[in-house]
Amino acid sequence: MLYHFFIWLREEFNVTGTGVFQFLTFRAAMAIVLSLLIATIFGKRIISFLQKKQIGESVRELGLAGEATKKGTPTMGGLIILLAIIIPTLLFADLTKVYIRLMLLSTIWLGIIGFLDDYFKIKARKTAQEKGEKYKKKDSDGLAGISKIIGQVGLGIIIGLTLYFNSNVVVEREYTGTQTSTVDGKVIKVRKIDGQERKFVEAKTPITTIPFVKGHEFNYSRLITWISPQAEKYTWIVYVLVVTFIITAVSNGANITDGLDGLAGGVSAIIGAALGIFVYASGNYLLADYLNIMYIPNLGELTIFVAAFIGGCIGFLWYNAYPAQVFMGDTGSLALGGIIASLAIIVRKELLIPIFCGVFLVENLSVMMQVAYFKYTKKKYGEGRRIFLMSPLHHHYQKKGYHESKIAVRFWIVTVLLVVLSIVTLKIR
Repeated sequence: MLYHFFIWLREEFNVTGTGVFQFLTFRAAMAIVLSLLIATIFGKRIISFLQKKQIGESVRELGLAGEATKKGTPTMGGLIILLAIIIPTLLFADLTKVYIRLMLLSTIWLGIIGFLDDYFKIKARKTAQEKGEKYKKKDSDGLAGISKIIGQVGLGIIIGLTLYFNSNVVVEREYTGTQTSTVDGKVIKVRKIDGQERKFVEAKTPITTIPFVKGHEFNYSRLITWISPQAEKYTWIVYVLVVTFIITAVSNGANITDGLDGLAGGVSAIIGAALGIFVYASGNYLLADYLNIMYIPNLGELTIFVAAFIGGCIGFLWYNAYPAQVFMGDTGSLALGGIIASLAIIVRKELLIPIFCGVFLVENLSVMMQVAYFKYTKKKYGEGRRIFLMSPLHHHYQKKGYHESKIAVRFWIVTVLLVVLSIVTLKIR
């Protein structure tokens, strides 16, 4: 909103100083500063409100160190992160860009799903207390699992269809032909790079980046054209299914990872930094040309959103680091995972998700392996056996005697290493 206001002042009245809002780096810096201020200053007020309304965490007895001290800690703190992301983006980003609108939709959509999940959990607990009944595990189920899945799938369908069919979602290709103005109805853009004029034209194609591979682009149509060349017209179905799967998997992975003070917030902030680099590089045609990666017009505007995302996560850690004064709840964790997945898909780096989201992946796998092995051994031997002392993986290390702050920091370090490896793929192919 401020962006549009100051641009209007500059264009209509030529007001001095308003031109600074044209610079992406300035607006990104303002976004991260404001998000930090919102999370740290207004975060305290939100925590006080949650305490006043008795919106506290219920803790199941799992035999973990320090779990008793967490009982009653305010939850739904993800509202702090959501506000720290949404407000700076609305103020400093160009809201006419399709990518900004998609990310705001993802943030609000999954934030609402997580909020409803937290709300039903708290309502069930309060109802049990009012009736004088003991709080049972089934009371903490929150929003039905199928409802969450439907919500995640719905978002995946919207994002997939928008990215596939929206005319503003394109990549730019270098054109070496002889035509000078248009080709296939597309305007030829001439840019001077390293003193030489080069021609570029926009292309509407469902492609993504393959890491560590020389011909590093993959067209989704190849997943279906092996059946028949005519099947290419149904590529959009395959693309939407892939997008939906990624958003659902990553958002659930972040949700599972949110089990220790500062763990999910810290990991998400680090991943956000990597995505910020990808967004800025792919949105700048000079950097994209230098790194030999696809240039995506209008993508650079997402730098403001990513800056707010990083600031919101780091600011939330002010209160969520051990010992936590607030938990993000599903309100925050589902949104964080969905934001990361959506950003990766938009910047066409979704095949890198298993690397930079390695912590989310391992946490998810640890639960799946534990459950599958327990059921298998129970069927075969008559009693269930476990691979880990407890799943998700962070609880396994708690059972081994590691302090939760040490586990969180070490998971951060692992994420930093994975993020560096992901960034290295920009040049190593």
